[in-house]
Amino acid sequence: MVLAAFLFAASFPNTVFDKGLPLLAWLAFAPVFWLTRRLSLISSIAWGALYGFLAYAIFNYWLGGFHPLAGLIVYIIYLVYMALLFPLLKASALFFPRRGYLVQWLLWLAYEYLRTQGFLGYSYGISGYSQWEILPLIQIASIFGVWGVSALVVFPSAMLGSALRDGFWRGFGDTKRFFVAFCKRERLVLGLWLLALAGSLIYGFASPVDYSDAPMLRVALIQHNTDPWVGGLPAYRDNFNSLSRLSMEALAQEPKPELVVWSETAFVPRIHWHLSYKEDISYFELVTKLMRFLEAQDVPFVIGNHDARLELDEEDRPVQRDYNAVLLFERGVNTGIYRKLHLVPFTEHFPYGKQLPLVYAALEASDTHFWDKGSELTVLEANGLRFGTPICFEDSFGYLSREWVRNGARLIVNLTNDAWAKSLPAQMQHMNMAVFRAVENRRSLVRATASGQTCAIDPNGRVLAMAEPFVEAQLSVDVPLVDEASLYTAYGDFLAKFFVAAASLALALGAALALARKMREKA
Repeated sequence: MVLAAFLFAASFPNTVFDKGLPLLAWLAFAPVFWLTRRLSLISSIAWGALYGFLAYAIFNYWLGGFHPLAGLIVYIIYLVYMALLFPLLKASALFFPRRGYLVQWLLWLAYEYLRTQGFLGYSYGISGYSQWEILPLIQIASIFGVWGVSALVVFPSAMLGSALRDGFWRGFGDTKRFFVAFCKRERLVLGLWLLALAGSLIYGFASPVDYSDAPMLRVALIQHNTDPWVGGLPAYRDNFNSLSRLSMEALAQEPKPELVVWSETAFVPRIHWHLSYKEDISYFELVTKLMRFLEAQDVPFVIGNHDARLELDEEDRPVQRDYNAVLLFERGVNTGIYRKLHLVPFTEHFPYGKQLPLVYAALEASDTHFWDKGSELTVLEANGLRFGTPICFEDSFGYLSREWVRNGARLIVNLTNDAWAKSLPAQMQHMNMAVFRAVENRRSLVRATASGQTCAIDPNGRVLAMAEPFVEAQLSVDVPLVDEASLYTAYGDFLAKFFVAAASLALALGAALALARKMREKA
């Protein structure tokens, strides 16, 4: 299990290899599939718990910097997930002694999709994301999403885990003999996988978008290299000075940028609130200084901000609502706003305070800042350009970027703050998921981050430019605006849903056949 956990973590960006070792992902789960064949059904629960905790403690070690409880909560969640998944993997081998590895493969893919759903949805560690730099392979994401890549990557582990079986303990000669015999017996299934892999690569080389004649947009992405929430008012003033200075450096360039983007909550003071209520003169003066700066600019600014409003509750009483928001300013006028819809569980959002008061109290005691959830997936528009603005964690979910594109967005603009982690692997793991959002929807994607990875990605998933992490930087880059439609944009996660349905059906069928065999034996 230790080997399996390290193979999994090493497949992605890590402390040793900034970009990860993607080839390891093709074998990373083989020890898991092999071990579940040798364990008893009961013991598989404990081994699954150990693997889940260890794998994510190594892979997402940086989560402790996000929130005192964040790392522990995530590691425990995956302890539980794997404690549930391992017995199902074992049952698959029992139900289908010959080809149980196919059901195990389906189960793993179904698990990868299901764990991105609902309140606990979390996309880090989806196996397909490890291949973010292998551009010919990941082009199939424009049809199947990241799930098609995961299907190719996980299959060798499932097959190898089954092929090794008892031969692993008998020396190299017996292992080789077992493996060769297994491949001969399963040559049809192996051939189909090789055919799928070859077809994916052929599609990957043939399908990239030709945007040589596409209109180009010059965007300035501002990286001020601080955690904007740390330091209070003096730090907010310093941040504004850095943001405005870097923006002016970008706007002084030729050709001049047509859009300037600041990162998630880059400007923390609540712009609307302080302009409306003037409850703190120091904050009001800083917000006023920002507005004067924006009024003097002749290009649109996209700014991450803590947006607070007085809104009526269910009983028509005014209450303060706090949103993690993106604000669009043109000549100092706020012409558009998007409020974050998919909040980070436990650290931004916990809807079960009444049901789990002790957990809620522990989160509050750990200085958790809860946001209110937005109500609309807004497409912002400036100078005729329509664009979507996923905020930080939101670009790790395919369904959101897909909806923006379906609603007319020609560009995806991600605003992120990963500065709290102080970790290059954390920032790289986040960025490699954004690559798939570009490929899935055949749209350029730009990222303005607090400390990295600030970058521009073309519709084929190629990183066009990236600012150096952990330094102040302004990245001015030309990105193509294309309107090509993709099957993923049209049909979404249909392949992932198929995996869930197929795995469920296979398990149900296996259980029914096992029960029938047992009844015949008794008769």
